[in-house]
Amino acid sequence: MAAKSIGIGIIGCGFMGKTHTYGAKTLPLHYENLPFLPRLIGVCDVNLDEAQKMKDQNGFDFATSNLEELLARKDIDAVTVSTPNVFHKAAILSALAAGKHVYCDKPLAADYAGAVEVSGVWRKSGLIAQVAHQFRCFPAVMRAKQLIEEGRIGAIMSFHGAYLHSGSIDKNKPMGWKQDKTMGGGGVLFDLGSHILDLLYNLLGEFSEIFASTRILYPERPNAKGELVKIDADDSAWILLKLPGGAQGMVEASKIYTGTNDDFTFEIYGDKGALRFDSNLPNWLEFFDNSRPEKALGGERGYTRIETMSAFEKPGGSLPPSKFPIGWIRSHVHSFYNFCNSVYTGTPASPSFDDGTYILKILETAYASAEEGRWKTIRP
Repeated sequence: MAAKSIGIGIIGCGFMGKTHTYGAKTLPLHYENLPFLPRLIGVCDVNLDEAQKMKDQNGFDFATSNLEELLARKDIDAVTVSTPNVFHKAAILSALAAGKHVYCDKPLAADYAGAVEVSGVWRKSGLIAQVAHQFRCFPAVMRAKQLIEEGRIGAIMSFHGAYLHSGSIDKNKPMGWKQDKTMGGGGVLFDLGSHILDLLYNLLGEFSEIFASTRILYPERPNAKGELVKIDADDSAWILLKLPGGAQGMVEASKIYTGTNDDFTFEIYGDKGALRFDSNLPNWLEFFDNSRPEKALGGERGYTRIETMSAFEKPGGSLPPSKFPIGWIRSHVHSFYNFCNSVYTGTPASPSFDDGTYILKILETAYASAEEGRWKTIRP
């Protein structure tokens, strides 16, 4: 029986547009005997030359700078949205109105109100929608969720998460759109904080209270033309969080941590055990089993490194084989697989647009806390 074709349209062909394209092109290699097959139909970008180059290099049927032209194609079943944040809402609403399933980069919209509007329209549409929080898709992270749900960690007592870069230390480096709030950049809290907050939300559930502090390292930076402009987007953010059960933890998001690259870590401490993960050592999840007795010379007590490697559940885990090391791009491929599988089966995708809306609520509450200098309750 021939695999069902899922026509894909890519909206925005920058870094993330290329990442989504990679996912669509390689899905049949990473997952054996798929009953569906993503097919690259069209690519849309405001820069037609870039869209045309993307088409020529990656086998799309056509390129355009007109979103309506892309969405009018009946052979496109689903689109990915990878534009600057401020354009997410309009692209999603247009795609849903055209009857297309949507895979959107984080954050879901430039603000919470926009995310609420998008989620409301999506829930009435009957279409599949997913936010691309790919850190959920490392085997080590999925194993961590398993252990928590099995009760192996017990009652959560504390936690810590961090997403650290060093790309904004140089004050002479021209600013990008992510440092421009008029483009929905929202600073490092939106860019990196959204990822670590979603990861902890996925593992621990909703938060109850928040206290945040942010920092802008340099009040001015050069723009692309070399002109000094005022900066209003944060370079670092520190967040204290409480869970409904009383557990407390901290989240850091920063682009001014000297010596870091793309450092994503979390630690979770319960009364029965603990978990640690470091994206620079992505092949292992560290698990401490508190039920092991203390003995002379240590016995068997201590952290166990669980070999998660590339051990995805079937139909994944064949390329690369499960014993091979995993990398950043592979988590994106699995995230896109989850989306396409939901489109094929008609089952809800995760993280959903409701999940993405919740993260926007957390982000905006964090900014309000930083501005007011006090704890804020996160309303249901």
